[in-house]
Amino acid sequence: MFMKYRKIVQGSFLTRPNRFIAHVSVDGNIEVCHVKHTGRCRELLLPESTVYLEESDNPARKTKYDLVAVKKGEILVNMDSGAPNKVVGEWLKSGHCPLFAADEERKIKPEYKYGNSRIDFYGEAGTRKILMEVKGVTLEENGVARFPDAPSERAVKHVKELEKAVSEGYECYVMFVVQMKGVSCFTPNKDTQPEFCQVLRQAEKAGVKVLAYDCQVREDELLLSEPVEVCL
Repeated sequence: MFMKYRKIVQGSFLTRPNRFIAHVSVDGNIEVCHVKHTGRCRELLLPESTVYLEESDNPARKTKYDLVAVKKGEILVNMDSGAPNKVVGEWLKSGHCPLFAADEERKIKPEYKYGNSRIDFYGEAGTRKILMEVKGVTLEENGVARFPDAPSERAVKHVKELEKAVSEGYECYVMFVVQMKGVSCFTPNKDTQPEFCQVLRQAEKAGVKVLAYDCQVREDELLLSEPVEVCL
């Protein structure tokens, strides 16, 4: 239910020439860093924002660091797009996941092929067949977590696939991992992508369960924490 980073250093954000790299000042040197979140993140990556970087163990890499977290006011936001799947994968296997009895035997498989998509997780427990799609959330506005921060046709496609799977007897979930603490609720971002909001509402009415959890975020750690109210 948590992931740990190694060799974390602090820096000051300068610029982001494209979705994949950022220029960061580290101890007075300008470093080119890999950005692990390809969303817009305009409200996060502001000039002189404090960022936290993980140093790569690969000396042959073109970028020495990965940008994994940023300070937004008093809130620390994890920006690692791969982290939500890692913490949810551990959560699904643990005895703390409320979707299963603590001692219930289960099989969890990542990257499950269903229809024309790869759904993040497939699970079996007794006669139950479970599909779960995971979405990381880094956008916060006035205490409300929102997804997506940029239009995502992939997200729309996956939710539609889950709605279809419900009609075929699967137990389906969309899990929003809010990569910060301090939000009051989660809601789909109808301003950025009305279609995703509509599709998610329709899927929920068809039986897809929509969950949101926040996270404890430290410079070197991400911990899946507590449920967040979902407002559709």
